[in-house]
Amino acid sequence: MSAAAASALELYDATLRRAGTLVLRDEWGRTRPVALDTWLGSASAVDERVLDRARGPVLDVGCGPGRHVHALARRGVLAVGVDVSPVAVALARRRGATVFETSIFARLPGAGRWRTALLLDGNIGIGGRPDALLRRLAALLAPGGLVLVELDAPGIGVVHGRVRLEAEGAISDWFPWARVGVEAIAIPADGAGLRVAARWRDETRWFAALEAP
Repeated sequence: MSAAAASALELYDATLRRAGTLVLRDEWGRTRPVALDTWLGSASAVDERVLDRARGPVLDVGCGPGRHVHALARRGVLAVGVDVSPVAVALARRRGATVFETSIFARLPGAGRWRTALLLDGNIGIGGRPDALLRRLAALLAPGGLVLVELDAPGIGVVHGRVRLEAEGAISDWFPWARVGVEAIAIPADGAGLRVAARWRDETRWFAALEAP
């Protein structure tokens, strides 16, 4: 695969298939590793404590290889994942997870009946518009439903920009992405009609619970 020809999804899938090393670079030149080894593993102790707050049925947005869906299923909680990556979906299904291979912005079953949506592993960035993403989830949630969202550490606010993936000399095209600091989550949440019910830190990770009316 040539670097110039790789779409982000193609490069992600190729790297995930071989459990390689992947880096995310933003348009200002900053890089950070993509935690494929974590995603391919089992739910961590921090993951499990976040999932303690989830009420079924649960929709895991950008579920990847499905570790959260699988962990919830072991608890007897109905959970379904959604992801655009064919490789991630295949890996999740191999674990026994139920996953839709589609975009979160596509038509999905159960609108208005999901009691929890998960936006973990930085997935608040999907589409580059946290406000639009949260509005979409608000439309899918049941009354009083929760979005459990993983965020950046305090201090960055809401950052919109473009990023690309890099792996072993290959690069992807640029695509929109966003980051949200835990202190700033009320900005996109308010725009989606969601209330910030809780914020917390667990080890080195930051989270919030957003509640639908």
